[in-house]
Amino acid sequence: MDHGHLPAAAGRRRALSTAQPDEEVVMRYADGPTTEAETRVDADPVAVWELVTDLGFLSGVSTEMQRAAWVGDAAPGPGARIRGEHRHDARGEWTTVSTVTGWEPGRVFEWTVEPDQDGGAAAVWRFELTPDDGGTRLRQWARMGPGPSGLTEVIATRPELEERIVAGRLREWQAGMERNLEAVREQVR
Repeated sequence: MDHGHLPAAAGRRRALSTAQPDEEVVMRYADGPTTEAETRVDADPVAVWELVTDLGFLSGVSTEMQRAAWVGDAAPGPGARIRGEHRHDARGEWTTVSTVTGWEPGRVFEWTVEPDQDGGAAAVWRFELTPDDGGTRLRQWARMGPGPSGLTEVIATRPELEERIVAGRLREWQAGMERNLEAVREQVR
């Protein structure tokens, strides 16, 4: 059965889950706003897993993450660390260290960016894979904050623009996720 390309979950940006449909949602960094994208891939979860856990593949697709590598000799898995080198026109270049916080082969790959001693993270990113009629339902999800990040530095300089800054960054993340999912779909064809 040809499912075709299912649209990504555009517009799925959340800041406050208590908002009613007709209420304006205020996106504040401290509330941990999220975004996600989802598609169906015509390959089994094993093949999709190989791609979403291949840091070289992911950095080759991204316009922001320039390089990523596993840190040290530890095998990829829970607690493993990832060093990422990033570039953004508005911020320049920076490096992150992430910790794998979810690792269920063939199902979940999650990493937490620069968790601090209080448990606050700059971000959490996750791929979820679900078998789907001979293929895989692939979802990428991310949450901002609540720990310090480059975005909190920008917000601190213009706090009156926080909602616009957060919304703009979520749109960038959304576009990147859609690019990632499309690259996975294309690679396994």
